[in-house]
Amino acid sequence: MAANKKQFWDKIAEKYSRDPIADPQSYQIKLDITREYFRPDMRVLEIGCGTGSTALYHAPAVARIDAFDLSDTMIAIAKRKAEDAAITNVHFRQGDVAAMNGSDGLYDAVMAHSLLHLLEDRERVLEKVHAMLKPGGVFVSSTACLRDFSFYIRAALPVMQLVGKAPYVGSFTQEGLINEMARAGFSVVHQWCPGKNKATFLVATKAL
Repeated sequence: MAANKKQFWDKIAEKYSRDPIADPQSYQIKLDITREYFRPDMRVLEIGCGTGSTALYHAPAVARIDAFDLSDTMIAIAKRKAEDAAITNVHFRQGDVAAMNGSDGLYDAVMAHSLLHLLEDRERVLEKVHAMLKPGGVFVSSTACLRDFSFYIRAALPVMQLVGKAPYVGSFTQEGLINEMARAGFSVVHQWCPGKNKATFLVATKAL
């Protein structure tokens, strides 16, 4: 299954990199809110970093960012972008968060944008993210809570998946996701959704 996912994202990586951001205003708001939680001495992890735009944007605000993605092709594009921008404190690597070891208590913050709804083992990954954070650490995510979306989008998804135009997407509500985070040990401190059929942006913290 992981191999199939990797093939899907490798195949669309170049197009994904070229496509404009669907909602640039909301994206900028999320970036700005995230910056409020960052400090210059922080070590940050981004899982599902794609082609690196978010990690590279935040690079000046923190000490180091470790950015992982399942797709080799996405990572290759991200590395080219970092080199072109002369950014040296973002370290891009291919990898699956579920297989990451030896990083408990290592990070001040973790980001997961447009990722949690793509995970079949979402609750296990939330527990792993919680373990990787230092006490008081911050978890920032943006997630498509499909069960809150319109019927037409939910009905179209299986057809797109059948013809290889969409990956696995879990179906859950915003409330359900917040409950999953609570079970993993997080407290949600900021919650925002820009509108119907839009991703839910959450900032959660690990207790001190």
